[in-house]
Amino acid sequence: MTDTTNAKPTDAASAFAPDLDEPIRYMQRTRDYYRAIGYDAPYRWAHHDDAPFQRLRKPLAQSRVTIITTASRFDPAKGDQGPGAAYNSTAKFYQVYDGDTAQDHDLRISHIAYDRVHTSATDSRSWFPLAELRRRAAESRIGEVAPRFFGAPTNRSHRVTSETDAPDILARCQADKIDALVLVPNCPVCHQSVSLIARHLEAHGISTVIMGCAKDIVEHAGVPRFLFSDFPLGNSAGKPHDAASQAQTLELALTLLETAGGPRTTMQSPLRWSDDASWKLDYNNVARISADELARRRREFEAQKVIAKQVRDTAA
Repeated sequence: MTDTTNAKPTDAASAFAPDLDEPIRYMQRTRDYYRAIGYDAPYRWAHHDDAPFQRLRKPLAQSRVTIITTASRFDPAKGDQGPGAAYNSTAKFYQVYDGDTAQDHDLRISHIAYDRVHTSATDSRSWFPLAELRRRAAESRIGEVAPRFFGAPTNRSHRVTSETDAPDILARCQADKIDALVLVPNCPVCHQSVSLIARHLEAHGISTVIMGCAKDIVEHAGVPRFLFSDFPLGNSAGKPHDAASQAQTLELALTLLETAGGPRTTMQSPLRWSDDASWKLDYNNVARISADELARRRREFEAQKVIAKQVRDTAA
């Protein structure tokens, strides 16, 4: 008998993918990061074993669809919000907002922890697919775009998201007679916030699909439908400046809306960010951050907490 224990694969089809090709474990990465900068109490991520599920009540080609985004409206009075801007708590928002879907909007993501190393934040279509959704309505892929889209606050509090923000969005959806929503998060906590909102909407009869990049967070929360793109945070709607990628990503989400057979259905996009998966090693990875840099980040985090509290108190 031939010993094949150490035999090499004879063809590419039988070779395993490298471990690095797995999705980033954002929950553990985030726990380790905050412990390293001095916060010992681990954050408790929302977790459910089940999920509500609402099938589309009518064909997608007859459905009224809109977007929920965690991006913030640009305000020149709130500091640097442009590409490459540092984390900017001044630009955060703490109440649901809406916008006219017939108009173009300048929405930015400087207020949240997207991947600032491996993405540019120069193309809002990679996090806010409104133009692509309007194109689908013009092609009759969907019935129509609803009159408003909605901005969902990124809130660490499960209670506030579940008891305040989600019911607020539900009421607006019901007023607009919305059939289905595409939810597009950008940061780790964003993924949790939209997951809780999707659960609330589905429990009240509105179909949802999340387009996101943090697989572990969304699946831990338990959602009806999830399109996973293995891209750096901030690119849930496709690659920046890549119209084909953005079109394919939205089409996959719409297909999932139509075809999911039940709750907790995850579809993974076949698109790859790059042939080199080493970008996954950088996001908040304490093994790659010096002690001096961790100390600097602790000071910056404390300063941003003060700013965020001021913004929150002013909005209240």
